[in-house]
Amino acid sequence: MVNPTTQYHDVIINAPFGGVGIHLESDYVVGIQLFPIQQNARETSHQFAQHIAYKISQYFMQAGSILDIPYAISGTSFQQRVWKAISAIPVGEVLTYSDLAKKVGSGPRAVANACGANRLPLLIPCHRVVARNGLGGFMQGVDGGLKIKSWLLAHESK
Repeated sequence: MVNPTTQYHDVIINAPFGGVGIHLESDYVVGIQLFPIQQNARETSHQFAQHIAYKISQYFMQAGSILDIPYAISGTSFQQRVWKAISAIPVGEVLTYSDLAKKVGSGPRAVANACGANRLPLLIPCHRVVARNGLGGFMQGVDGGLKIKSWLLAHESK
């Protein structure tokens, strides 16, 4: 598991499944890291960071809360296409890697790789992409990643 102290986070908040590290540049979220164990919360006096932490905390209390958070992410045109399709999956619904691959005109493995390159989980909700016969992967196999994916899917299905 990645130690949050080895990475730069502008704010770390507690989450029902552990913690969330948020990295900002200017007025954009550029990275979110999910942790399967509680972290030492890192508060900030920066108003934008406080706003982002509040919005994500609201989502944890009510899955239907809209995460209309400005973000910036770079990737290949294929990754961008996959991430856009993932972002269109409504709260409480899932698509299989195969279904998503058909939507973007590709194969399931390529879609899974684009999911793995997503640095903005929650904002680009790749947890809503599952295997045909189970959860599939999440967080590129990081210990506790599937626990987080299970929690997110259960939270959103309420």
